[in-house]
Amino acid sequence: MQEIDYIVVGLGIAGITFCEQLERNNKSFIVYDAGDTTSTLVSAGVINPVVLKRFTPNWNAKLHVETSIAFYKGLSKKLSIPLLKEVPMLRIFKSVEEQNNWMVASDKNELSDFLYPEIIKNENSAIYAPFGFGKVNHTGMINTTLMINSYKEYLRNKNKLVEEVFDYNILKEEDETICYNDLKSKKIIFSEGASVRNNPFFPPPPVSGGKHLLIPNKGEYIIVNAPNLQLNEMIKSSLFIIPLGNDLYKVGATYSREDYSIHTTKEAREELASKLAKIISCSFNVVDQVAGIRPTTRDRKPFLGTLKESNNKVFYNGLGTRGITSAPSLAKELYQYLENGEALDKEVNIKRYYNW
Repeated sequence: MQEIDYIVVGLGIAGITFCEQLERNNKSFIVYDAGDTTSTLVSAGVINPVVLKRFTPNWNAKLHVETSIAFYKGLSKKLSIPLLKEVPMLRIFKSVEEQNNWMVASDKNELSDFLYPEIIKNENSAIYAPFGFGKVNHTGMINTTLMINSYKEYLRNKNKLVEEVFDYNILKEEDETICYNDLKSKKIIFSEGASVRNNPFFPPPPVSGGKHLLIPNKGEYIIVNAPNLQLNEMIKSSLFIIPLGNDLYKVGATYSREDYSIHTTKEAREELASKLAKIISCSFNVVDQVAGIRPTTRDRKPFLGTLKESNNKVFYNGLGTRGITSAPSLAKELYQYLENGEALDKEVNIKRYYNW
């Protein structure tokens, strides 16, 4: 059998960031990925340190943003692709009260580095923003489709990618070793996103018949063509407007915990188009629509680490809506836990589920 350090199952943003930790530390690994659509592939791909609905910092915002920007710059260079575009986020103000709340928030220590303290006047006649904008610094856009496709090609060229469905039934654990097909590994990392619900090794609901620990949250985006919008910044109002170039914009997203399919819906398309029409005054055409399932948890914190039943089966999941920003630093934390015995933050340690 071929002996390696790690088997990685799933190649969304969690899988990619952990693979990079393994490569940086000269660990051998094989990735299994069936090529299913991941939430990373269709996500907004936004680096953003602020909860723009309430003008509050995201969890561990400073660490996550600094780490993620450095990570994506490094990955861009490694893969020779234009992965990261650093552009500001503009939050449309709906009232004078929101302007005042922004000014108060920008003076707080935890937000002063992220929120530009002055109100920016709207000079784009195609956008309805009579109260102007607040600008968020240290934000950016990741081309998620390019990232995943390029990283897969990188792994193919190094014979580190197996493109098939992972079969849990043939996974064996013997003498603190993971055995799968002709592979013998020290540990296995399950970074499967929402599909981890099908993983028999993932913990069951805390109460018999209760809700699953991982809550799928479906999100849909539309891609619109709007030649007269002429927008270079990201916009946040009731939805995100993300410039893709060539007069194309990604607009979204919806949130649904009832529909677990990755099929797009007419209802979501109409909802997003209706909201967009209230924000911009120029005409637009919907040219595409995408959907994905975000992996979220009930306390909105990721699941990292091992369960009491096994020290060799590892989970890296539940990144939710902010995985692009948080994944690089979380992958580093998980690696340090597995290889150097450093304690995981209690907020992300999957063992917290035993207390639920």
